[in-house]
Amino acid sequence: MSKVIEHKKQIVTEIADKFRESKSTIVVDYRGLDVAEVTELRTQLREAGVDFKVYKNTMTRRATEATELTDLDAALVGPTAIAFSNDDVVAPAKILNNFAKEHNALEIKGGVIEGQVASLEQIKELADLPNYEGLLSMLLSVLQAPVRNFAYATKAVAEQKEEQGA
Repeated sequence: MSKVIEHKKQIVTEIADKFRESKSTIVVDYRGLDVAEVTELRTQLREAGVDFKVYKNTMTRRATEATELTDLDAALVGPTAIAFSNDDVVAPAKILNNFAKEHNALEIKGGVIEGQVASLEQIKELADLPNYEGLLSMLLSVLQAPVRNFAYATKAVAEQKEEQGA
């Protein structure tokens, strides 16, 4: 019997460590998805570097207690799968939200963003943000705009002087 308890303690510790290490964690209800759909979802998440696992709710509740994320316990009802992302905050929310739009059976129940329990609305807002590369390109575009405008103005002045000299 003690081997079973030790194994369960290891699983709770594993879940708690994942909660601590992940930048974002999304809890979903996958009831109603068939095997092919779950496989497709797992593939999309794996390609984005997101760990997607199904844990028993009681063990997950013990892990949330250990990590002081007990506000998430309300979402831990029924069949629950958890997506952990250690690198990208936006990726799991974006992938799961897009998948839920295509497959009504998938339901986002809650999550944790940067160590804070997030509401469903916050997760959906996060899903609507562009990914890291998209944000970076937007920033670069904003930074380049003044230089580009200065170059256009300089060229226009040069062309105008050229026309006046001719």
